[in-house]
Amino acid sequence: MRKVRVEDAVGLTLCHDVTKMVDGFKGPAFRRGHVIRPEDVEALKDIGKQTVFIWEPNAGELHEEDCALRLSAMAPVEGAHYTGPSEGKVLLVADQRGLFRVDKALLEAVNRIGDITIATLPDHYPVEAGMSLASMRIVPLVTQEAQIIEAETLCRDKTLLALKPYQARKIGVVITGSEVYHGRIQDKFEPVIRRKLSHFPGEIVSVTICDDDLGMIMSAARAALDKGADFLIFTGGMSVDPDDLTPTAIRGLGAELISHGVPSQPGNMTLVAYLGEVPILGVPGAAISLPTTVLDVLLPAIYAGERITKDDLIRLGDGGLCQKCAACHYPNCTFGRY
Repeated sequence: MRKVRVEDAVGLTLCHDVTKMVDGFKGPAFRRGHVIRPEDVEALKDIGKQTVFIWEPNAGELHEEDCALRLSAMAPVEGAHYTGPSEGKVLLVADQRGLFRVDKALLEAVNRIGDITIATLPDHYPVEAGMSLASMRIVPLVTQEAQIIEAETLCRDKTLLALKPYQARKIGVVITGSEVYHGRIQDKFEPVIRRKLSHFPGEIVSVTICDDDLGMIMSAARAALDKGADFLIFTGGMSVDPDDLTPTAIRGLGAELISHGVPSQPGNMTLVAYLGEVPILGVPGAAISLPTTVLDVLLPAIYAGERITKDDLIRLGDGGLCQKCAACHYPNCTFGRY
């Protein structure tokens, strides 16, 4: 690569896009590979370019666009595609809904390599089709090929980025509370959970309201499983009061308790368990009155087929306090990162 005054560059080939920024527009005024014409000299000066860079092949050097293509090739993502390169970078775009996953330690290792920069959405981010997921480029116009080879070596046989599509679920809902069962108050949980689950594929196979009776609660859960439920949601009786039976009922089913209580609010008393491969959520009452709780954070992972671990729940503490904004912007906020 050689730096040349624009007046001396007529007839030579640009080795990079030349960006123009004016009146809110930002984009390439001249593309890589453009052969500079006499009439281009003043146009280049008008956008502040007194010199341009001309490509001269040197052993061991790679152009920014070739680097971007190599970086994208080392991190293929099923259910997404790369666009570009444009202005030296490639962009990863989702083709489907799902949960975006990032190997954060591997991403840090790659970004420590000299000139390489890869920016992504956060790990565990729920995405829609058409959303931008990641951008990849090098900082200078050229870099040593050895840097790209090092990144490719780090990512070999590893998954840097992934988009896990949502899987259809059959849900059994068990609502507990004598006050609801006996009609003293109207149940408000079913319409809330139906609305939240409508954003994911699948169907609710049963909704059962139970008295504060251990046997009744367990029977309702077993009936849902008999109908093919592969995801159970309980609500009511989720606190630590002695007469709150829901956690006891979940244990009585033979489920493995991952955690009762998470370092995140609202939804602090959320329960996570598994009965074999069937995920179970115990949802505290905050889900009825607040737009976003731990329930909203965990649903994408469950529908993406991820098994939630104790470590996952512990990591919710960093950013686990919802700011309860007047207008909820979740997931475009600090809440629910893990």
